[in-house]
Amino acid sequence: MTELRDEAASRLTLDLRQNWTRFFMLHIVRIISKEQLFMRTLIIAALALLPAASLAEPEHWTQLRSMPFPEKYPTEESVEVLYDEMQFHRATQVVLWSLPAMTLLAMKKGSEAEFGEGSNVFPIWKDRLSAETRVSTPNSDLVYGMGYLDLQKDGPTVIEVPPKLQGILDDFWHRPLTDVGFVGPDQGEGGNYLILPPDYEGEVPEGYYTFTSDTYNVFVFWRAFLGENRSTDEAVALMEKTRIYPLSKKDNPPKMEFPNGSGRPADMLYTKDYSYFEGLAEFVENEFVGPEDMAMRGLMASLGIVKGEPFAPDERMQKILSAGAEVGMKMAHALRFGDKLPNTKYYEDRNWHNVLNVEDVSFNETTFRNVDAQVGMFIIGYSISEAMVLNMVGKGSKYPFAYKDADGNYLSGGASYRLHLPADVPAENFWSITLYDAETASGLQNGQPYPSIGSNDDLKYNDDGSVDLYFGPELPDGAPEVNFLRTVPEKGWFTLMRLYSPGEAFFDQSWRPGDFEKLN
Repeated sequence: MTELRDEAASRLTLDLRQNWTRFFMLHIVRIISKEQLFMRTLIIAALALLPAASLAEPEHWTQLRSMPFPEKYPTEESVEVLYDEMQFHRATQVVLWSLPAMTLLAMKKGSEAEFGEGSNVFPIWKDRLSAETRVSTPNSDLVYGMGYLDLQKDGPTVIEVPPKLQGILDDFWHRPLTDVGFVGPDQGEGGNYLILPPDYEGEVPEGYYTFTSDTYNVFVFWRAFLGENRSTDEAVALMEKTRIYPLSKKDNPPKMEFPNGSGRPADMLYTKDYSYFEGLAEFVENEFVGPEDMAMRGLMASLGIVKGEPFAPDERMQKILSAGAEVGMKMAHALRFGDKLPNTKYYEDRNWHNVLNVEDVSFNETTFRNVDAQVGMFIIGYSISEAMVLNMVGKGSKYPFAYKDADGNYLSGGASYRLHLPADVPAENFWSITLYDAETASGLQNGQPYPSIGSNDDLKYNDDGSVDLYFGPELPDGAPEVNFLRTVPEKGWFTLMRLYSPGEAFFDQSWRPGDFEKLN
């Protein structure tokens, strides 16, 4: 009897999180034979024993399902309520869809506000990138340079790349145009790249590595390793050899400007309120219309965002868009941090995830676009290249990502943790751990010079070559200060482990990092 009851309950609990289960089961039991009456009784009893909350339909859904439709026609109230609901849902989905573009638009606008406009303005974080610069998941252990092309304004644009420089070029939907440097067409020898607008129909001159962008705006992103004693001089000097100018001005190019971004409070994050849609309307107005975007542009049109028309929502629509922006962002965070993305764990028994768990950086699977993976990437990050999804021993980089401790709880700014890394971390170049604000994904402003720690620092190692790193609002008792990163009470955080030139031990998993172990 007990075994039968347990078996019945077990069968039911597999799908109880889905709201249709109760309806389905109660109707199935109506058609079973008399010989199965005993099992029917057990099923109903098991349902009765389960918490009501697991079976109850959300009240909001019940209200919508109950909207009056006399003689199958909607009442005035039903029309207004359901139409508002439809536009609210469209607003949330437009937010999720547009994250890749809005990430780069916010970076461009933040850069222009702080450093000035023009493709010849190329900020370089000459003293490394600290948490004062608000941008999603930056790396404090490299020298960054970031610029933006406007092909609608400037037409075909030339980028002169010096030898040994490393970088990527993305269109404003984060679709890679090309890698630059050792894994790019110049193979580290340098060269001249020519970027054409999406609607360009003119002649293409010879002597360039030529690429056509699907957007008028293009992101130019250079990165360089630090020198001896963490010097940035060599990296900065290399980046400052870059030249960017319209092809039409090749005989008299504008002078390059390389402002220092370090220590500057540039805000390069997208907003999460009504103004998000104001920015999106600006993006739509100024960008090329790609045929693959037409369906989503239809949803935007119903919200008042149409290329060639003013964006002037009334008070009702402003309220819908405000709610849509806030809820859309929360949906994205729930997807990314709520363990809803499948097959992202590197290890079954550890809480380390793959940020970009796709084989194609377009996010296209065999028969569909993996929109969830795309949202999961761009709610916390920016920049993407083909090399990021390739498993190349000794080349490129990998970015294991953690937001929960060993017990499965979110990393809290008020708690202290220890992270054990076994000896011989598989990174031929270097490795690092960086802390990020869970709300903004920007570097955690913790009062320390940089929110990162790694093999380039003077860490204290254990006798066996392993290392224990410590995190918390205060230095834990007995922890070496050189192995410590501060967190901020009441502010959740997550981390990226960066492995530059990852070794075979990472890919075959003979080396595995520990989880964050809570100390208090």
